[in-house]
Amino acid sequence: MTDPRSPVLEVTDLARHFPLPHGLFSGGGRVVKAVDGMDFTIHQGETLALVGESGCGKTTATRMILRLDTPTRGSVKVDGLDVHALRGKALRGFRSKVQAVFQDPWSSLNPRMRVRDLVAEPLVANSKLSSKEVDKRVAKVLEDVGLRADLARNFPHEFSGGQRQRIAIASALISNPRLIVLDEPVSALDVSIRSQIMNLFKDLQDQYQVSYLLVAHDLATTRYLADHVAVMYLGWIVEIGPSEQIFSAPRHPYTKALFSAALPGHPDDSYEEVILEGEMPSPINPPTGCAFHPRCHLKLGKICERQAPLLKPAQGEAPVACHLY
Repeated sequence: MTDPRSPVLEVTDLARHFPLPHGLFSGGGRVVKAVDGMDFTIHQGETLALVGESGCGKTTATRMILRLDTPTRGSVKVDGLDVHALRGKALRGFRSKVQAVFQDPWSSLNPRMRVRDLVAEPLVANSKLSSKEVDKRVAKVLEDVGLRADLARNFPHEFSGGQRQRIAIASALISNPRLIVLDEPVSALDVSIRSQIMNLFKDLQDQYQVSYLLVAHDLATTRYLADHVAVMYLGWIVEIGPSEQIFSAPRHPYTKALFSAALPGHPDDSYEEVILEGEMPSPINPPTGCAFHPRCHLKLGKICERQAPLLKPAQGEAPVACHLY
């Protein structure tokens, strides 16, 4: 029996370094630090969002959590078990517990498979249920995501984008997972459909008590779905905390700049405008000290250039990696 107070997902000092190939213009033992030490936890029924610019390490982190890539160091634990040490029956159990819903419902579903087989695939691969039991489970989960059970015999091309994403969600839910990774789950959908799918995620979380790891660029989606937010920059988490606290009072200069780039919820809302200079540095040759200091308008000088700040609670509030605190 799993202790409901223990984390569903526990990520500790997670890092992934890619060695550069030896050649005329590269190599020499250098590495690309795509992720360089991440720590966070997700409890039952919670949603944590990873946000940040493209290239900050979100995708690399989620690949390690899904066991599609191997960490250079650190660990990923689901219900207390190190996922990269699992073998045999324990590994099949992990694949039932952790599922994913991807960005593009047009390419994530096999066009040659009927909906029944698409939805049932995680269940069939990781359990020994009879065909009748599988059909019953498929019908139930299709109805839970807002589709008729008799549509199970259709092919994906017979559905709209929003319906396809519901099919993908049904496939992720069918094995009663503990955690679902949501990789930009509504960004490819029409604006008119996005709110329906986001509300569906909320309803299903209440019904199944499943946890979500949300990877998103859209801050409105993040604020609506996430209980906690982790802001990433160049492979690091620079700020993490409750969603409302991060959105209402961001403290790290990068978080402020990131939120400043988004339109306010109402034209009359006041907000701090922060304009970033330059672009994110290359992970091949990152800056010394704080990775953000070349673009930071609040840097303190030598300490920011020489010493990387630690991610730790500041003034009794949520952790932030900044020498200002």
